[in-house]
Amino acid sequence: MTIPPNPEAVARLLDALEGFSEQSALAPKVAHRLTVVLEELAANVAMHGSTGPGAATFVAVAVHHQDDTLVATIEDDGRAFDPLAQAAPDTGAALEDRDVGGLGVHFVRQMTRALDYSRQDGRNRMTAVLDLSG
Repeated sequence: MTIPPNPEAVARLLDALEGFSEQSALAPKVAHRLTVVLEELAANVAMHGSTGPGAATFVAVAVHHQDDTLVATIEDDGRAFDPLAQAAPDTGAALEDRDVGGLGVHFVRQMTRALDYSRQDGRNRMTAVLDLSG
């Protein structure tokens, strides 16, 4: 599915993921993880990569089964940005001592078996591998 990088389109993506999860008979826990992971990654593009020089004009999402996993790929044509290169948030620090942001990718890392970033053909590509077992 390809969508424009805006919040309304991310909502449509979530509806499509619900249909995919039902059609694929995913366990509720797996469907929830898939939805959270892709919502976070797509919302990051919509919120942070869709304005200014080199802004993204689309977000493309693909999901497929591979052995005992789901492989989800999300691409955009915005300026290069590797969210995995950012420092991990200090979740042990008091709230008033923490930097704003960074928790979404932290949660995505916790919910996936593997999470990779690459820049290919002028596109940012995040690949998330999720276990099919609940």
